[in-house]
Amino acid sequence: MERYDLVILLMAVALTCFGVVMVYSASSVMAAKKYHDGFFFLKRQGAYAVLGFGLMAFAMTMDYEKWRRWAVPGLLGCLVLLVLVFVPGIGGTAKGASRWIRLPGFNFQPSELAKIALIVYMAYSLDKRQEKVKFFAAGFLPYMVLLAGLLLLLLKQHDLGAALTLGMVAVVMLFAAGTRPRYILGMVVLALPFLYFLVMNVDYRRRRILAYLNPWEDPTDSGFQIIQSWLAFGNGGILGQGLGEGKQKLFYLPEAHTDFILSVVGEELGLIGVLIIAAMFLLLVSRGMRVALQTDNNFGRYLAFGIVTLLGIEAFVNMGVVTGLLPTKGLALPFLSYGGSSLVVTLFAVGILLNVSSRMRGTP
Repeated sequence: MERYDLVILLMAVALTCFGVVMVYSASSVMAAKKYHDGFFFLKRQGAYAVLGFGLMAFAMTMDYEKWRRWAVPGLLGCLVLLVLVFVPGIGGTAKGASRWIRLPGFNFQPSELAKIALIVYMAYSLDKRQEKVKFFAAGFLPYMVLLAGLLLLLLKQHDLGAALTLGMVAVVMLFAAGTRPRYILGMVVLALPFLYFLVMNVDYRRRRILAYLNPWEDPTDSGFQIIQSWLAFGNGGILGQGLGEGKQKLFYLPEAHTDFILSVVGEELGLIGVLIIAAMFLLLVSRGMRVALQTDNNFGRYLAFGIVTLLGIEAFVNMGVVTGLLPTKGLALPFLSYGGSSLVVTLFAVGILLNVSSRMRGTP
């Protein structure tokens, strides 16, 4: 075990186990009322964690170089899955969004797998096209065309959060590979009008932005969720109310066990608990960056960099949303939020990162 980065492994395991506990704390009362079983979400999240740990162990022991052969088939497979969510009888819809494929006993969210598939493909492609990435037509433009296709499918699913995350990860990987900054800046400038249109011409997105700017203008509707989140953090104070003693999760704070689980942490474990979680993510990301910088080949370097960027962006955005620093956006907190697809894919990605860490310079 000493050849892997044990800090990354410890952070992933600790955050996941803590997440299972917090999912139970945040959901038990609601689960008892809705499903007549207070352990409903605990049992499911526990099962997802076991499956995720199994896949993480598999990815840890599998030479990451073997993922090269799956780069293209994996991405094509994810594109097919992203299309299948729209097929009646296969795709599942919730709250107006079509993001899931129905499987026996659970729903699978292809967008989570697409994030890892894109990272693997871009690491493989950037390694092969290292010299071309500095040119616009031969290097930068093909990636933008591919990214546009993926983002259109995600936007069709009403998943702007996943689309923005995927776009940011791809752009950061291109920048790390040597793409000229003016290409990236030009693309961002061109994308801003489209982003404005996507937000301001869709009612629920526009209301989220207005609620972000002034949630007290509509405290019982569009501003309700963030206000309840602030109340949770305020109630928690420095040391918190105690594990399981939070009140906002009792049908006040929407999505308490999913996107806003950090608010429950803040109420029950206080500012100290939130800072510890943030520090654990910061440590995981910093160690992941170390792996990327010290890996002995470009494919492993881009692979590690993409995975760490994904985890860092998702954690940062979620923390920004629940504290009101960013507009409300349906994005899970890695390891902690309830959700099988997110947890399993995240742990699988960490397994790949750990395997890359075993090949760092100076590692036997």
